[in-house]
Amino acid sequence: MNRPLEGLLVLEFCQFLAGPSAGLKLADLGARVIKIERPNTGDACRQLSIKNLFVDEDSLLFHTINRNKESYTADLKNPEDLKRLKKLISKADVMTHNFRPGVMEKIGLDYANVQNINPKIVYGVVTGYGSEGPWKNKPGQDLLVQAVSGLTFLSGVDIDGPVPFGLSVSDIMCGNHLVQGIMAALIKRAKTNKSVLVEVSLLESILDVQFEVLTTYLNDGGKLPDRSGAKGSAHAYLSAPYGMYETKDGYIAMAMGNLPNICSIINCDIADLYVEAGSAFENRDQLIVRLSETFKRENTKTWVNLLEDRGIWCAEVLNYQTATTLDAYKILDIEQNLDLGGGKQIKTTVSPIRLDNEKLFAARPAPKLGLNTPDINKEFELEIHT
Repeated sequence: MNRPLEGLLVLEFCQFLAGPSAGLKLADLGARVIKIERPNTGDACRQLSIKNLFVDEDSLLFHTINRNKESYTADLKNPEDLKRLKKLISKADVMTHNFRPGVMEKIGLDYANVQNINPKIVYGVVTGYGSEGPWKNKPGQDLLVQAVSGLTFLSGVDIDGPVPFGLSVSDIMCGNHLVQGIMAALIKRAKTNKSVLVEVSLLESILDVQFEVLTTYLNDGGKLPDRSGAKGSAHAYLSAPYGMYETKDGYIAMAMGNLPNICSIINCDIADLYVEAGSAFENRDQLIVRLSETFKRENTKTWVNLLEDRGIWCAEVLNYQTATTLDAYKILDIEQNLDLGGGKQIKTTVSPIRLDNEKLFAARPAPKLGLNTPDINKEFELEIHT
């Protein structure tokens, strides 16, 4: 299958997660992504591990984010390496970086200078908190961005302190936003034949993730999110029955629904708590407790079957061990194997996008540091002759 971004050359001056995750998605869509790395050490993510898992001296995390790319080593402070890079940039379609504001200006690879090298470049920049303002030089780390964004007061119950999201959600969403911006910029470039600057930040991305509840806050007299006092509530702004409830043998998740109808089906008396629709908000915590008491009486599958048969939106709460064995998971073809050679393989995920009914499998593993430097030098005639 011909992929839509085939023939597109992307230079990735990024490390860690946000920028590289964008490069991964562009590569899955067919772009050729060359990762520009420091000699000897490379992307710091090569040594940043999750659960201390490493494969062939690089972290499993690095392999996860950087499959299907090439690695080119260059010292940005070395004049000869810089000269090679500028020649490579002149042939590229897209260039991305996540250096702190001012770094690329010192090197001479900021947007203004790169425009002179390549007037048609799409230039993508990832920052933590934007390129201006008092926080521009703060470290753009996911948990710190979550901390200052308000996100951590949306989960948990009212007696909890801040509850961080259990994923690098700021990084991941910022990477997605960078891809969106690059795609739009490529369309604009096709119309204007001129370069385009794309800028995203972790803070803006995580605020955008909260656009529903942030809009509610901004139009609700400045009242803070009201986390439930009842265990299981899943949303600070939604009414009962929205949440997860313990059953006799597990948990059930309940989406939005007609509360009197649901309670009639499961035989839960709420007459003293529910007078009209607004009661589901006003008496949210008491209603959740009442529902919790009822759901504990039967097994999860009993409740799910009973409720689904009557058109109620609900689901069994699964963990990885149970979810990944289901036919509903397997039919998605969400897994692929990366062959590292020497009998070593890594199982990872696949792009969630289908094009013309086909999955975008891309099973080439992450490159060893500098693996492609000699071939790229030769292909693009980057060698400097004195």
